[in-house]
Amino acid sequence: MKTKNQNPAQYEWGPFPFGDGTSIYDIRYDPVFKTTFTRDSSNSRAALSDLISSLIGRTVSIKTINANEPPIYDLRQRYVRFDIVCRTEKGEHVNVEMSFNPDSAESVRLEYHASRLFVGQDLHGKDKNYSSLKECYQIAILAKMKLFSDKNLTHNFLYYDPAARVSLKGKTRIITVELAKTKPIANKSIKEMTNAEQWAVFFQYLTDQKKRSKIIEIINHEEGIAMAVKTLGTLTQKELDYIRESSRLKSELDWQSHMTNAKLKGLRKGLREGRKRGRIEGRMEGRNEGLLEGRKEGHNEANIENARRMKADNMPVSQICKYTGLSEEIIATL
Repeated sequence: MKTKNQNPAQYEWGPFPFGDGTSIYDIRYDPVFKTTFTRDSSNSRAALSDLISSLIGRTVSIKTINANEPPIYDLRQRYVRFDIVCRTEKGEHVNVEMSFNPDSAESVRLEYHASRLFVGQDLHGKDKNYSSLKECYQIAILAKMKLFSDKNLTHNFLYYDPAARVSLKGKTRIITVELAKTKPIANKSIKEMTNAEQWAVFFQYLTDQKKRSKIIEIINHEEGIAMAVKTLGTLTQKELDYIRESSRLKSELDWQSHMTNAKLKGLRKGLREGRKRGRIEGRMEGRNEGLLEGRKEGHNEANIENARRMKADNMPVSQICKYTGLSEEIIATL
């Protein structure tokens, strides 16, 4: 995490056009993020090492990056995961992902993938035991979603006993960065910012013309971020075409997902309203039927009482039937 001391006007940060009005690809978008940090170049590798070092709190050097999805030019597979699975020089496993629109169950998803990262290590062999397991880091940079209600930009999660506040001293960590919380940080001076804060502001405001001077100041100050910008400036036409096509496909999938969710939401709402209306109509129908039955029963009781009196007065059965509507069988029982 070295810094540059040159005057901003003297700092040569590479061929990436950073002038006013320049269209810049949003590095928060998955394909741009991955392309920037997985290029086979010293600048890309240095930028990734610096980013991870800033977030885990100690200097590491990334040595290997594992392929975990189709090649960058393969556009046939839409449902790919744009994350970076890599290893440090000491063999530690790190998964870094940029989530532009995080999942609604993001916290559970992070725990799931952190577990997979940890148990995916090879323990086979007579010379290996649990102590052979390396540390694992699941790093999630959340572009739009605030996962936690506090104001902290980053969170580091480890296993511990919440009652006794005793750490398990395990080897898995989940680290989150919520870019939606960078607004107050962007107003701080560069010297007041931590390396993690500088990276967060860079991600959030790279394409914001109003923050251009702040971004250039950060680039001049933080060498790792400068390496990322240099990599952005060397994207090939094929990579740019891939990003455009991925953007189109992503928009298509987002629209499809939105329409599906809206349809399901509408169906659920319609079902709830239908059930509610059914209950109301059922109650009304039951009430009406009850009234009718009650009236009918009351009417019958009155007829029976009248039939008794007529019978006591020795009125002919045929006439009793005519005036009460009761059958001869019923009158015979009275």
